[in-house]
Amino acid sequence: MSRAELPSRRTLLAAAVVATVTGSAATASAAVPAGATRPAAPGRAAARTVDNRAWTTYTDWRSGTAAGTRAQAGLRPGVVIAEPAGTTDYTDPHTGRTAAWEYATWTSPVHRFAVPSTEAIASWNAQTPEGTWIQVELKGTYSDGTDTPWYVMGRWAAGDGDIRRTSVDDQEDGRSSVWTDTLAVDDAASGLRIASVRLRLTLYRRPGTRLTPTVWRLGVMGSDIPDRFTVPASAPGLARELLVPRYSQEVHKGQYPEYDNGGEAWCSPTSSQMIIEYWGGRLSPEQLSWVDPAYADPQICHAARHTYDHQYAGCGNWPFNAAYAATFPGLQGVVTRLRSLTDLETLIAAGIPAITSQSFLKEELTGAGYGTSGHLMTVIGFTGDGDVIANDPASHDNEAVRRVYKRREWENIWLRTKRYNASGKVVSGTGGVCYLYFPARPTPRQRKALAAVGVR
Repeated sequence: MSRAELPSRRTLLAAAVVATVTGSAATASAAVPAGATRPAAPGRAAARTVDNRAWTTYTDWRSGTAAGTRAQAGLRPGVVIAEPAGTTDYTDPHTGRTAAWEYATWTSPVHRFAVPSTEAIASWNAQTPEGTWIQVELKGTYSDGTDTPWYVMGRWAAGDGDIRRTSVDDQEDGRSSVWTDTLAVDDAASGLRIASVRLRLTLYRRPGTRLTPTVWRLGVMGSDIPDRFTVPASAPGLARELLVPRYSQEVHKGQYPEYDNGGEAWCSPTSSQMIIEYWGGRLSPEQLSWVDPAYADPQICHAARHTYDHQYAGCGNWPFNAAYAATFPGLQGVVTRLRSLTDLETLIAAGIPAITSQSFLKEELTGAGYGTSGHLMTVIGFTGDGDVIANDPASHDNEAVRRVYKRREWENIWLRTKRYNASGKVVSGTGGVCYLYFPARPTPRQRKALAAVGVR
């Protein structure tokens, strides 16, 4: 995203944050200093704040409700079209084209969140050959027993020849709303939470063909992050640096402005491509043939095009980035939240880098040289003092991408849920959002590290 202090796509979520701050200030101030986090009671573990559920195994796919789909076994089990459940017309809002599509559906069992949640984010890994695409929907049940509508969390294809991948705006029921890729309870201070969810996949293909998408992973992350300006400090526990390729988004400034005004806004796909290549993912000359040969690092242009959300009009849709990573053989991707830098250290120790989302003023992150309302960077390690080593794509060239940021500053700007912007207004923070890309068949050590941070 742009380094400028511009409104975030989640700016409207800040209204709920402000309501929470205002509505609870009198009560909170009597017990907890402003900006502090209420400590856990002596002898009691801190409450869980994040819950992940993913469907990935043959047994998982057999457990859902199928209408024209079937579970497919193999090294990477998935769900595919067996016999279409019907045919429907879809008018692409970004091209105006109407076409007929055969479709089939798979609906997950109900997952009851271990953490009754204020937010939920779905993510998926799929293969969509030309002539196919998928839709992912989410239906929640509130803590009072009533239900949300079926919310569309994404219409997605790996390419852009059949449909334009897109989020869907203007989805709400007066109690919750979808903001690009995040379902959020409108008034968290009310105590209302999302208690359980179901996900529904719709697989589409051109009529009369045997084509099918294959979905390998479908998941949802629910969270109820404490409302806070500051977070508890974690103690350093690891000194290690992973050798992750370094790419600058700024090198691509002005290139392909149809994708979010060009490279200056491409922090998310640039970060994604770094980790994809760390795991050995490569694009062929044929795949890159559309890029102007005068441009350096054409794979970054490719990543921007193939993560672009035509409704959001940007490349920062979190699940779209995870889905893009999973189009590379042997990789899977997930969107989650982590609790502290200790979680990141656990992953780095197992050789797994991470992409993190944060926002901050220039003076809040020493050495960054900029402020941002939303920015992605890649955490690749920790120094002996515990400071964060990051590949920051907001650098003037590839050589300048590797940065070392102060641990305490970095941890706070990443994990807080609210902050003050340059105008002194209270706005939202991401609360520890993270993309994780890792092998489809993790090693035992990698599997253990992922499980430790709640990802399976």
